[in-house]
Amino acid sequence: MGSEGRTDELLVSIDGGIARATFNRPQARNALTFAMYEDLAAFCARVNEDPSVRVLVISGAGGKAFAAGTDIAQFRAFTTPQDPLDYERRIDRILSTLETCQVPTIASVAGACTGGGAAIAACCDLRVASAEARFGFPIARTLGNCLSLSSLARLSGLVGAARVKEMIFTGRLYEAEEAKAAGFLHEVVPDADALAARTEALALTVAAQAPLTLRATKEGLRRIQAVPSEAGDDLILMCYTSEDFREGIEAFLGKRPPQWKGR
Repeated sequence: MGSEGRTDELLVSIDGGIARATFNRPQARNALTFAMYEDLAAFCARVNEDPSVRVLVISGAGGKAFAAGTDIAQFRAFTTPQDPLDYERRIDRILSTLETCQVPTIASVAGACTGGGAAIAACCDLRVASAEARFGFPIARTLGNCLSLSSLARLSGLVGAARVKEMIFTGRLYEAEEAKAAGFLHEVVPDADALAARTEALALTVAAQAPLTLRATKEGLRRIQAVPSEAGDDLILMCYTSEDFREGIEAFLGKRPPQWKGR
């Protein structure tokens, strides 16, 4: 028997061995609030405690976005150097919770998958997308913040350091086929209907495999790639406490180009 729930803007369900979590702020392109991040982590913990679950599928509602990053308005509340460190610690903790989820995870991506959304997709074990999906971390042209070392390590493990530099230095978004060629995506399908069908088929295939084999493989690879987040505190502070970061926030929310000063 399946179970369902709604934790504000994250829809969750467990049925037939498949757990599902859906970001549900389509009016904001599923931009992630801190509560949504925490709810995702809580659902991962719930999945770990349910022996019936064999796979977790993560998607975004509305068809326009998987998740278009963290809700930028929340950054206006940052007033001390500790705030960005606490934020990055929180994001690293939540991403680690997803990454260490005991069952395989599948990101089913339609539309925009950027910033925090792309970081969540990168944590998943498998990524399938519809042809119109777009991926990237446009932080150098929007906010002027940075990724944590663990996020950089995870991303470079997928696409390589050279691709990470090109992606962030140019601020451009990768189209689905390009993301597949780069190693970020496993599969691209034509449209939303094909995405739903392929995601379901893939979830059923994964759910039928030996769970301990999958768990051991997933955890072994995670241990190989693990990086301590504390090592990058100076880089986080350099960006998040800068004038440029404040300018990036106000420019983004004011829908105007930012004026960077490099300080």
